[in-house]
Amino acid sequence: MTTQAALSRLSLNQRTTASWSLPEAIKGCVDAGLGAIGIWREQLAEAGLEKACRLVADSGLRVSSLCRGGFFTTADSQEAQTAEARNREAIDEAAALDAATLVLVPGGLPSGDRDLQAARDRATRAIERLVPYASERGVTLGIEPMNPIYAADRGVISTLAQALDIAERFEAREVGVVVDTFHLWWEPGIAEQVQRAAERIVSYQVSDWITPLPADTLLARGMMGDGHIDFTSFTSSVVKAGYRGDIEVEIFNADLWAAPPAEVVNTMAGRYLQLVQPYLDE
Repeated sequence: MTTQAALSRLSLNQRTTASWSLPEAIKGCVDAGLGAIGIWREQLAEAGLEKACRLVADSGLRVSSLCRGGFFTTADSQEAQTAEARNREAIDEAAALDAATLVLVPGGLPSGDRDLQAARDRATRAIERLVPYASERGVTLGIEPMNPIYAADRGVISTLAQALDIAERFEAREVGVVVDTFHLWWEPGIAEQVQRAAERIVSYQVSDWITPLPADTLLARGMMGDGHIDFTSFTSSVVKAGYRGDIEVEIFNADLWAAPPAEVVNTMAGRYLQLVQPYLDE
């Protein structure tokens, strides 16, 4: 297999090279021979949707995901309406970009709130309200369970099992799940949950769990191979579940953000070829 063919399913999530604008990130993906890009709404807004769609089409890249929708755990009715409107805008953008999924980060506990289950229930109801519109626009919503260290401020849905309990209320074409190694590597019985996910896996995201954790735990992700995750078994589980989509590298890391982005992409591609790609065709 040629290197270009081997990289055809690799996708750069924009947060991995945070200093690049969307046009720069698209060019970086093309230059590196990648097949796809994961786009963030902030950089999308800077470029403008029409220009972004044109750039993506001209590049030949697939959009593996649009990040992100969600953040709808509020108990305030007015805030909930605002969040729903914001998510509908994200759905429109995902449709225009022909993104494989709109990633939903549910959000954390509202200020002063300690009821995790109630927050999860509100997130479920918010997703339920979005499904008809997303289905109409041909967009699959992807629930992203997040590591429990983020339950308070970013993601009250902490396990793949919890995400599937919500997703399975809907058709697979409507709501799926994001399988992210950083968030899920610790989960007991994760291989069984990945098999349960099967046709609902809408994105496979990879990065490593590094220690010691930085002071800002949002920036705790590492390049594949720099930490503790067994990418061989994790990738094999995802493949066994039938996933054939893009593999997206999403890394929040201050040191990587300070490095030349093209060098980061080259390292990313090398680690992918070493640690992930060999196990995609098992």
